[in-house]
Amino acid sequence: VLGFKLLMYREFPQWEFNVYFVAPIADASTIPEDEDGRWAMCMNTPGCLELTWNYGSEKEDAKYVYNTGNGDSTGTSDGQKIKGGFGHIGITVPNVYRACERFKEMGCEFHKSPNGGGMKGLAFIKDPDGYLVEILPQGKMVPEAIDCMGVAAEGGEGYKDNSK
Repeated sequence: VLGFKLLMYREFPQWEFNVYFVAPIADASTIPEDEDGRWAMCMNTPGCLELTWNYGSEKEDAKYVYNTGNGDSTGTSDGQKIKGGFGHIGITVPNVYRACERFKEMGCEFHKSPNGGGMKGLAFIKDPDGYLVEILPQGKMVPEAIDCMGVAAEGGEGYKDNSK
């Protein structure tokens, strides 16, 4: 939903991990076919993210089990909520409110809509694995009267710490 395309990936079986580079590319046909060209594009494209997969981390009994770091029980063996580890990534968009309307239409789950909580004009959505993605404006946060979830900018509840 964020428009990211896979630019390249590399496998490192000797160290038991792979890396994937994704970036917001409008036209996938502009991605070079040769490895050096792909690497240069990764290192010169604003907003390019490197994501790492540690082999075996998808198994419950793995040596490395991921937790979203958002005060939940993902990846724990005892079902207890934990806080720590990876928290979230953020991405800027031209208009948070329009982007969130699109995300809602695409079925994204919201952790915080643009007018929810105390900070107006930014949002948090969840990726398919439950990791938080912060949606930030390019420039000033300018609240709109009503957001995609029908939450009013004025009179809503204040900041709520969901990590506890």
